[in-house]
Amino acid sequence: MEKIIIKKNSQKRLKSGSLWIYSNELTEVPQYPSGTIVEVISEDGNNYGIGFYNPNSLISVRLLLTQREPDLEFFRDRIEQAHNLRKRVFPEEASYRLVFGESDFLPGLVIDKYQDYFAIQYFSAGMEIRKELIINSLLELFPETNGIIEKNSFRARKNEGLNQYEKVVFGEIPDEITITENGIKYSFSLQESQKTGFYLDQKENRLFVRRISKDMNVLDCYCNLGGFSLNSAWGRAKKVVGIDSSENTLQFARRNTDINNLKNVKFIKSDVETFLKNEINNGNYWNMIILDPPSFAHSKKDVPVAKKGYSKINNLALRLLNQGGWLVTSSCTQYIYEDVFQYIIKKEAINLNKKIRLVFRGMQSPDHPILESIPETKYLKFLVYQVF
Repeated sequence: MEKIIIKKNSQKRLKSGSLWIYSNELTEVPQYPSGTIVEVISEDGNNYGIGFYNPNSLISVRLLLTQREPDLEFFRDRIEQAHNLRKRVFPEEASYRLVFGESDFLPGLVIDKYQDYFAIQYFSAGMEIRKELIINSLLELFPETNGIIEKNSFRARKNEGLNQYEKVVFGEIPDEITITENGIKYSFSLQESQKTGFYLDQKENRLFVRRISKDMNVLDCYCNLGGFSLNSAWGRAKKVVGIDSSENTLQFARRNTDINNLKNVKFIKSDVETFLKNEINNGNYWNMIILDPPSFAHSKKDVPVAKKGYSKINNLALRLLNQGGWLVTSSCTQYIYEDVFQYIIKKEAINLNKKIRLVFRGMQSPDHPILESIPETKYLKFLVYQVF
């Protein structure tokens, strides 16, 4: 097995439990093939086990917390352990994030389970070249599987020198699949949808919105498949309007409204900022406004632009709320930390001479566990304010 030597003064993070070794922490960066298994040793002789190596990535080594070469048994055991956690926290659910990368000690691997279908993403070369073992492990653990799709058309793969593609690798993926979450049915296209299909990370936060939406007029911005909209209607909101720029997505949102027999829900194709500005000009005010935008930053250099984006949309939403109204605002931008996000909302409220009180602070659902030694595994911020 090839060896990698890390600098003596670069061990603090590893001793704190991190699974990542950066290129500037190595004594040298040998040109082993991407995805090679390497043994990690410090200059003073400490052994940190083995990991996936990639000389082309800023994260040169992703540790596996094992001393053995990852084989079918390794992947089957790790995926089974991840599955046990999900069944513990969601015993009644059949759709969830089955594997969340480093948090499940499978660095660079994401697997979402939708009933008997699976969507896989490989974020590291080490996982990519072992995809056959991963797929076979899934089929052993879930023999009822109907289809598996690889959803690898995302820009983060460039960091590992990997191509973008999507491919059905087992069975068939129908044009439309239906899942149930917290009693609500969602129909969507696994092949055409964003990311892996459905935003599973907001599962618990959608329930909170359901609890507080009774008798409210609710505006759901960036509504996607209608998750927050449908939960608001289920919670007996008076009126719900969902806004999204994708007509294809909205067609599924409307269909989801019908299959759940929900009333007083309408979906409109529009740019969110444009819609909010028009509402201000028309003097239309709301009891609750939900903001769940896509990520505004894909790297640290994008953070200033992201901050401006969050400031703008939250300012517009605050201006449109009735006295005592509710701002439900979310950020999935990894590089915007919760204290920064909270400060942005506070600053905009001060600028508008409004008082806000934080009623609820949410995060990603438990099928997206957070590994405390890797802060990057905590990415979703979800804040609910009452506005005066």
